Amino acid sequence: MTGNIEKIALIAASFERLTGNRLVDSVDDVIAAMWDAPRVILAHGTETDPVFFYGNKMALNLFEISHEELQCMPSRLSAETLDQDARKRSLEQVSRDGFTAGYSGVRVSSTGKRFRIEQAVVWNLLDEEGRMHGQAATFDRWSPLP
Repeated sequence: MTGNIEKIALIAASFERLTGNRLVDSVDDVIAAMWDAPRVILAHGTETDPVFFYGNKMALNLFEISHEELQCMPSRLSAETLDQDARKRSLEQVSRDGFTAGYSGVRVSSTGKRFRIEQAVVWNLLDEEGRMHGQAATFDRWSPLP
């Protein structure tokens, strides 16, 4: 895995390998389909404090952040401070089991707006040799919080 396009393609390939379902319908242009998907898609790397390397258009809009800003942001900062322990436990479960479905939690945008995500799927980014490249999440249900 060398380039960003390969890492982005791995998001969809890992999802299908682990869940048995396609992340997006298009097989011809997965990268464009992910960008325009009617769901949030996010991914972070394997750093000690993992940093996002991908967010699709819907993710950038929901989190009120530019792609450049997202790529400098540790993924833990997307969770409200009180929700970070639950998020950490969920990611540890994903590391162990490969993926989890039905995750929910409180997230916060770059401007401080809080929202609750529902029915998220979180999965490991594993290449064909089983090497870990990070984790990703997708969801299409959220609601604003006061």
